[in-house]
Amino acid sequence: MNLNYPITYIKGISVQRATLLYTELGIKTCNDLLNFFPFRYIDKTKFYQIKELQPAATEVQIVGKITNIKSVAQKRGSRLVATFQDATGSMELVWFKGQKWIKDAVKINTPYVVYGKLNHYNGNFSIPHPEMELVTEYKKKLQTKMQPIYPSTEKLTNSGVSNKLMRNYIQQLLQQTYEAIEESLSLEIINDFNLMLKRDALLNVHFPKSQENLAKAQYRLKFEELFYIQMQLLRKKLINKAKIKGLVFNEVGDSFHAFYDKYLTFELTNAQKRVLKEIRKDVSTGAHMNRLLQGDVGSGKTIVALLSMLLAIDNGFQATIMAPTEILANQHFTAISELLNGLPIMVDILTGSVKTKKRREIHRNLEDGTLHILVGTHALLEDKVAFKNLGIAIIDEQHRFGVKQRAKLWAKNTLPPHILVMTATPIPRTLAMSVYGDLDISVIDELPPGRKEVKTVHRFDSNRLSVFKFLKDEIAKGRQVYVVYPLIQESEAMDYKDLMDGYESISREFPSPKYQISIVHGKMKPADKDYEMQRFVTKETQIMVATTVIEVGVNVPNASVMVIESAERFGLSQLHQLRGRVGRGADQSYCILLSSFKLSTEAKTRLETMTETSDGFKISEVDLKLRGPGNIMGTQQSGVLNLKIADVVKDSKILVSARNTAISVLQDDPNLSSLENRPINKAFAKMAASSKIWSNIS
Repeated sequence: MNLNYPITYIKGISVQRATLLYTELGIKTCNDLLNFFPFRYIDKTKFYQIKELQPAATEVQIVGKITNIKSVAQKRGSRLVATFQDATGSMELVWFKGQKWIKDAVKINTPYVVYGKLNHYNGNFSIPHPEMELVTEYKKKLQTKMQPIYPSTEKLTNSGVSNKLMRNYIQQLLQQTYEAIEESLSLEIINDFNLMLKRDALLNVHFPKSQENLAKAQYRLKFEELFYIQMQLLRKKLINKAKIKGLVFNEVGDSFHAFYDKYLTFELTNAQKRVLKEIRKDVSTGAHMNRLLQGDVGSGKTIVALLSMLLAIDNGFQATIMAPTEILANQHFTAISELLNGLPIMVDILTGSVKTKKRREIHRNLEDGTLHILVGTHALLEDKVAFKNLGIAIIDEQHRFGVKQRAKLWAKNTLPPHILVMTATPIPRTLAMSVYGDLDISVIDELPPGRKEVKTVHRFDSNRLSVFKFLKDEIAKGRQVYVVYPLIQESEAMDYKDLMDGYESISREFPSPKYQISIVHGKMKPADKDYEMQRFVTKETQIMVATTVIEVGVNVPNASVMVIESAERFGLSQLHQLRGRVGRGADQSYCILLSSFKLSTEAKTRLETMTETSDGFKISEVDLKLRGPGNIMGTQQSGVLNLKIADVVKDSKILVSARNTAISVLQDDPNLSSLENRPINKAFAKMAASSKIWSNIS
């Protein structure tokens, strides 16, 4: 039987049942069924005798005979009860459903293997709805002491597709195709990692004879799955580098040197210097740069981005930086304008709120080349926005922009501009390798000198008065305070009410004229929002009450305290981003997490993590473990890592081995044309043609 055949070729699977298996589990071909793996196993290594049974036992397996079976009336309907005996005693087997066909099917005084959950009542043992198999049939089957349990759905169960039935289908399939299962890894890789052969791994993952065999089978299949994902990403990267010609930045010229020597008032960290060197190497080779720049909040990504843009300008190109919100775009524009003040470099900003007259001026300056750096939001993607010669595009917070939006930036030039993607949400190395395997990755993993770590504490609502006293003490020292309320998209009305209730209680505790309060939320008009922000920046107000609109893009060095209300309702990355709004000046800063006493286990873990570390990479590891890889990047990229057997969190060591192996294979044989790599080439071609995952990654 060919594994590409539809599952209707398997005895017992009708067209109707095949349709059900496809809609519920995505199983269409024999190969799909073979790669539908159990999610747990029941250990059936032990057979019990009836006299050995204990009330505390859970699931048991016994060999015996049914000596009698009868229907017993009860308050509602009836139940079917069988007397089951072995050489040591007797017990009952009970059925509440399917009584007629069970009664007709059961053979009296014939040896059965019975398995199920043990009940103990009034000194008697019983098993409701046991799994039963004639001993003669049991001996014919692929013998396994560990029974596989497969994922299922309510619809499948109601339609009679039981776990036992799935086992039978897979067993049939393995018996018919075992010899025809082709190897998909080279002999060298199999020997280097002491891997099971593919056919043995598939046999042992479904019907393991022992825990040891199961572990070996799972390792082999996880390695293979991760290996081919890495092969796809790495080949895509190699093809892109070979095919896509990059703009060449040969010069490190006047703009770069003037800024670096005269305008940069502080020493770059070693991490910033290392990343800058990686970028300079990329843009000088003639290959197209596609680099991810990771850096924690406040690590100095903007300076690296600016120096990269100056490299473009020195080589006669323009540069752009695209941010997801107007607040963040304005912050970049202000910071870059201040840093370049005095240099003959023209910087402008284009957002949705820029008036028509100003837009026309920006368009003209872009097209004639007098505008060197354009900062903006999605407004940059409009067709009217045409650059004379775009050399580098910097995208901040990449996960907020779709693939199509990024492609529009490419179309702004004859040759695609170099791309530098920045994120302040540190991504664990293993996840970055999986999601961004076709990007080069740079990490700024140290903070600028002189930065004091933000002290983070967790307080309950009952401590609110002492928290307010602390805020008054900080304000008396001339500092400023943020008070942030959660924003949950499903309930804007509720969020708004929370915010307004909070604003009223803060106003009562901090009355004017002694205290002045700003309020910022998503429902405000951009002009009103900017006005309130500006009041806080210029120290007219000491307290800013806000929703998470201030998560990114607010930079007030004088603000030293961040109070996060209902902190248990925030995710870890949000909490970390919000904490990053303070600690930007020379003063000691604080983050106070306020929560109710009712905390879930996950919420406790999140709050404990925040108080224990400020390392964004450690926080992201915990976040990944709590949330799983599927939704780490939000709904836009959920399902990217919809793996069949591997888990990028638990199997990170296997992932590293698989990636290093893929790199080694492609370095030695980029086209996979050698005899040794023929199995890899064949398997790779099949997967690339049929698998949905390839088009989704990155």
